[in-house]
Amino acid sequence: MKQNKYDDPKFFSEYQQMARSVKGLEAAGEWPAFRSLLPELQNKAVLDLGCGFGWHCRFAREQHASKVVGVDISEKMLQTAREKTNDPAITYLQMPIEDIDFPIAQFDVVISSLAFHYIESFEPICKRIYDCLKPGGTFVFSVEHPIFTASAEQEWYLDEQGNRLHWPVDHYHTEGLRETTFLTDSVMKYHRTVSTYLNDVIEAGFTIKAVKESKPTDEMLKNDPAMKDEDRRPMFLLISAIKKHSNQEE
Repeated sequence: MKQNKYDDPKFFSEYQQMARSVKGLEAAGEWPAFRSLLPELQNKAVLDLGCGFGWHCRFAREQHASKVVGVDISEKMLQTAREKTNDPAITYLQMPIEDIDFPIAQFDVVISSLAFHYIESFEPICKRIYDCLKPGGTFVFSVEHPIFTASAEQEWYLDEQGNRLHWPVDHYHTEGLRETTFLTDSVMKYHRTVSTYLNDVIEAGFTIKAVKESKPTDEMLKNDPAMKDEDRRPMFLLISAIKKHSNQEE
């Protein structure tokens, strides 16, 4: 199933009002960790899968990437991305991530932010990304953390007074579809274990360079008291991997 929830008028209206939609990357809690995993982008060809409003695409160009291609299934997301972009070196393509079929070794860097947990099968995506990366190329992505996606409710366990007691984790090893609530009802996400994410990347041929589990920065904790609960469990999983040079292949 190729989900396109972002073209639903109610969902899109709610999404537009989120801080990260209004203020961009600096309002995204996982951005400091994501940015730390990115390689040098100057003179690099960059592919962004699930590019949304194009924030990462425009950032790549600010870092002097030579060209950027953003892919998203949502017409509404790409319409906004194009309105925010005035740069001929950025191209936006409307298609499901599952359907990408770029030429071999076309990109130096492939990134994806919070998109893969909407996709039923991750393994074939990893293989397609591996193929379209140049040898030595970098693959960096973030997803909702499996601790977060394991339970369909995705809510804190509360006491009778409404205090947050703990974050429940259940059915962790049962991978697959979760129908949950995010901005609106009936949002389909796909739960995978941490080991599945790592092994799918490895089996595609990549060498994993870094794994991060997001947590609020000191500045976030200082400026937003609500962030203290985000320090109790990771909401996002971030992985950086490298495609080996041919002379390193085993």
